[in-house]
Amino acid sequence: MALPAPIGFVGLGSMGEPMALNLAKAGTHLLVWNRTPAKSRILAEAGTQIAATSNDVFAQCEIVILMLATEAVIDTVLCRGTPKFAQLVAGRTLVNMATVPPDYAKALGGDIRAAGGAYVEAPVSGSRKPAEAGQLVAMLAGEADEIAAIRPLLAPMCRETFVCGAVPGALMMKLAVNLFLITMVTGLAEAAHFAQQQGLNLDLFMSVLNAGPMASDVSRVKLAKLVTRDFARQASIDDVLKNNRFVVEAAHRAGIASPLIDACYRLYGRTQSLGFGEEDMAAVIRAFEDLTDGQTLGRD
Repeated sequence: MALPAPIGFVGLGSMGEPMALNLAKAGTHLLVWNRTPAKSRILAEAGTQIAATSNDVFAQCEIVILMLATEAVIDTVLCRGTPKFAQLVAGRTLVNMATVPPDYAKALGGDIRAAGGAYVEAPVSGSRKPAEAGQLVAMLAGEADEIAAIRPLLAPMCRETFVCGAVPGALMMKLAVNLFLITMVTGLAEAAHFAQQQGLNLDLFMSVLNAGPMASDVSRVKLAKLVTRDFARQASIDDVLKNNRFVVEAAHRAGIASPLIDACYRLYGRTQSLGFGEEDMAAVIRAFEDLTDGQTLGRD
């Protein structure tokens, strides 16, 4: 009896690697590929088959999960805009789990369908730690039957999945979620900076916040990083700035007032310009410190 076709997984970055590893641990028959072959090592050690090229994934798989960094990388991997594109996607279901601009996703989905393929978007809420724990939350958009077909596949990666209608409904939902996340963590960083500058005991400040009604899984993790100055990456300043930009662009395009996320965009941009783009998003506190230092210098 012939084995069923493997599930393709393309993109083993900070999020993709633990997501694919959870699929492998759950017994999913996987074929994975990454632009940097060294990043496939952990999957290979887990017994996962490694493809020599991305084309091999499409040749052998009927369902291909994409977790790639940018729109340009997605287009390159899919050979979009060339005759090869249709050869890769026809008869296959592509599941895009990366966060990309909604307008881009809608156009990509249209191109895939026109070429004879199926497209489901499934962006996730959560950073690397939830990805490692299989505790991501996925938002799904596409045709109902296609969503139903791939939804069980996501279970080893995601503790919950939500159907958000047609493409790009899932990505719009993800942007709304990101708006709350980014403004919340930025406000937390400002509060920690305020407490620090006022000479408060930061451990006590953390205890008070963690005991109160505003505390959450995210606030507890990020506040600990702020207090201990541990900026090891979970969600990097670079990535958050990119996602922040997606929200700002979508809001401005729709004529929606967005004063808080606009301010966050400037703060994450400032943090990146200070050279901290690879640090965790909690490092946005460095922007507040830089602004305070500038005010102090101005008074001297």
